[in-house]
Amino acid sequence: MAKTRTHWVCQRCGRTAPREMGRCPGCGEWNTMVEVVEQPSATAAGLPSALGSEPRRLTEIETEGLDRLPLPLGEFARVLGGGVVPGSLILVAGDPGIGKSTLLLQTAGVMAEATGQPVLYVSGEESARQIRMRADRLSIRNDDLFVVTETNLETILRHAERVRPLVMIVDSVQTVYSEELTSAAGSISQVRQAAARFQWWAKAEGVAVFLVGHVTKAGAIAGPKVLEHIVDTVLYLEGDLFHTYRLLRSVKNRFGATSEVGVFEMRERGMVEVLNPSEVFLAERMVNAPGSAIAVTMEGTRPLLVEIQALASHSSFGHPRRTANGVDFNRLLLITAVLSRRVGLRLYDQDVFANVIGGLQVGEPAADLAVAVAIASSVRDRPVAADLAVIGEVGLSGEVRAVGQTAARLKEAAQLGFRRCLLPRTVRRGHEPLPEGIEAVPVRSVAEAVEKALVK
Repeated sequence: MAKTRTHWVCQRCGRTAPREMGRCPGCGEWNTMVEVVEQPSATAAGLPSALGSEPRRLTEIETEGLDRLPLPLGEFARVLGGGVVPGSLILVAGDPGIGKSTLLLQTAGVMAEATGQPVLYVSGEESARQIRMRADRLSIRNDDLFVVTETNLETILRHAERVRPLVMIVDSVQTVYSEELTSAAGSISQVRQAAARFQWWAKAEGVAVFLVGHVTKAGAIAGPKVLEHIVDTVLYLEGDLFHTYRLLRSVKNRFGATSEVGVFEMRERGMVEVLNPSEVFLAERMVNAPGSAIAVTMEGTRPLLVEIQALASHSSFGHPRRTANGVDFNRLLLITAVLSRRVGLRLYDQDVFANVIGGLQVGEPAADLAVAVAIASSVRDRPVAADLAVIGEVGLSGEVRAVGQTAARLKEAAQLGFRRCLLPRTVRRGHEPLPEGIEAVPVRSVAEAVEKALVK
């Protein structure tokens, strides 16, 4: 029989030590080391392996029975790759109050309604009465949806064996504890043990399991990094608490493409799908207002048009401010430096603010040129043409560089009524034909782009 092993783990950085220490040798923080008692794993304790250990020819392995379960929430299904795969383990993380429990309770309700099979919702943070109150607000009433309030891992699995659900949701994995370990719930060893047991059970029974995960102050998933390695899919629910829009982003998916994004709007009746997010984000746009430009970005395989606003005002201090909201701060510094040196804009005494409307976070370099055009528009007090979209990455030499999936971006812009688009001159039309209904305005440098974008 395997013996237990005791060591100490830092709750802040995860550094391990063979003995008790007051100060972590990794991050240097005091009183962050906690004792962890390692017990034999589930397989070592005598549980059978879910996958089997007999080598088989790849061509002999059957894939039948792995059809995706239907998920009526189209935006959620898009992020998962087209539906829910039986036996998969899916981790959904996000800030407190962002809507994780609401979205998953809606998912449980629509899947129970669509399939007519039982779905089990396990809550370790709320009472059954609280869940019923939320379900009434969301108009969820289905006899195939089962709810249980439990944090004991072994008891949860016994309930699941009795109900035999098609899908099980655990909210959250940080509240689950195993009787085999002596550490408290939420500790590194407990989270790792719970994830491993849920993975084994999901693969053995063919049940899709959703785990809700907490995040730290820095936005990373709380617990050991191995939690993200164990699960099949990692989803982040992002958004600004002061805005109604939420983005469900895939950062890992063994059954589909990564970096896919689903857009939802938080309303009184729950999460509502946004089928055309570009149109929603541009609904309140002020046409012919200086300092505004439309960028065409890609969120996974979906093109998205967003409004980028910039404001330049005279600074009263010796060091002008640079403030970025929704765009990377270092990219903003790079763009302002290029505008100052390569375009000749006077920014050394100007405070520059850049903002992405709707609370979105734009990370890809394809929005660089739109940010540059918006800043130049504000400095020169000349609006950008109302029917013009902007695509391109900005280099330090002032050149405009090509980006991928140009045809998909232009098609989305044309559907929303844009008739012209600034794009890099190096786009090779023979390799990627441009759609009809929109005119390509090729530019080689940022200076050329500014002159062609601003209304005279």
